[in-house]
Amino acid sequence: MAAIATYAFWGVMPIYFKLLGDVPAPELLAWRIVCSMPICLVIIALQRQGPSLLASLRNRTVVLRLATSAALTATNSLIFFIAVVTGHVLATSLGYYIMPLINVLIGTVFLHEKLSRVQWAAVVIAAIGIALLAFGELDMLFVSLALGVSYALYGFVRKVVPAGALEAVTIETGASLFPALAVVGWYAWTGSGVGGGSSMLASGQMAGLLMIGGLFTAIPLLLFGYAARRLTLSAMGFAQFITPSIGFLLGHFVYGEPLDQDRTVCFLLIWTAVALFSWDMFRQSRLNAHTKVAS
Repeated sequence: MAAIATYAFWGVMPIYFKLLGDVPAPELLAWRIVCSMPICLVIIALQRQGPSLLASLRNRTVVLRLATSAALTATNSLIFFIAVVTGHVLATSLGYYIMPLINVLIGTVFLHEKLSRVQWAAVVIAAIGIALLAFGELDMLFVSLALGVSYALYGFVRKVVPAGALEAVTIETGASLFPALAVVGWYAWTGSGVGGGSSMLASGQMAGLLMIGGLFTAIPLLLFGYAARRLTLSAMGFAQFITPSIGFLLGHFVYGEPLDQDRTVCFLLIWTAVALFSWDMFRQSRLNAHTKVAS
């Protein structure tokens, strides 16, 4: 449920980014980080997780890995925002369609996760659908690959970090905080963005949207971290198809991006693969449950 909620949340994020299309991409990313930090610290205090946070901060390996994951998610967010505001929502969908296949590859090669024959069949069906879509999006394929690879690597790093979801997100945000403050300060100094006191800052609606960005950043990352530690990377990958499918529908039905035959066939193949993979996971969980009862 945490994984589904995370990916559904990220699926509707283009709506939020479209509302902030006039904000420079680096500044928007910086404000999201700055506004996320107080939220993380408040939750840490409310849940009395201060000792756990300090223990994670004393672990050099944990801090270095989370600094790496912070850089990966910042890069991914920046590319995603630029693609959305320049009218390439469907290209972002392709990127997140590619990501589950990379997750499966990483999971099987580096984490030794095992897939059944049915699940491998689902992977092949999804790969065929993605190949059809990629062939029709060659001009934006670099953007799609950058999105897919960066977030697949982020998921892998978070999977192997021995820290709770809340502590991990707080350390990630802290690792990005000083660069984010520098970006906000630069825009304030030059007067070229929201932080410079422009008419956008005078708009209560714009200021409110930027503040809400902290919640929109922290909450799904917390849910993602919780799910990533409890599901296989392959299962996380197939649940992730929710995000690009929502983006796919938004791009066509809300923002008027063209829907051709290749995109339609890709959509049908991918969701056939998702249904097949999910059915096999459900079947295996029931068999395991019956085995435990019998023993």
